[in-house]
Amino acid sequence: MRKTGDRIRHAISFEVIALGLVTPLGAWVYDLPFTDIGVVSVGSATIAMLWNYIYNIGFDHAMQRLVGTTAKTVPIRVAHAVLFEGGLLFVLAPFIAWYLQVGLWHAVVMDVSFSLFYLVYAFVFNWSYDRVFPIPEWQTQDEAAG
Repeated sequence: MRKTGDRIRHAISFEVIALGLVTPLGAWVYDLPFTDIGVVSVGSATIAMLWNYIYNIGFDHAMQRLVGTTAKTVPIRVAHAVLFEGGLLFVLAPFIAWYLQVGLWHAVVMDVSFSLFYLVYAFVFNWSYDRVFPIPEWQTQDEAAG
């Protein structure tokens, strides 16, 4: 399983790269000031970073208990990303509505569009991260299988 330092590196790098992509894209798509989308993006990223850390610990512990490993197949990666974004939507929509002074439905639509972006992004980022920073447990399993 991943160590605390690795989880922190994962969470921070995930959010920093995402902010660099989503802030200008969101300002353009929603025709809102860059600063407003920037505040929503940074606030959402802060909440998401905390959720990411907590969620991934819980998910890994559940995988370890249920299947005996934290190695993820493609279907598990899809479930991982969908469950992560579903939990985050529940928390972020009220924040977006409040800050941008829009209705909750409008905020949900905005959040769902961001979630769709993050769904794809999370899948690609996590798969890439696992390739760049594999954990020793997986290398041992690969050697045993080969």
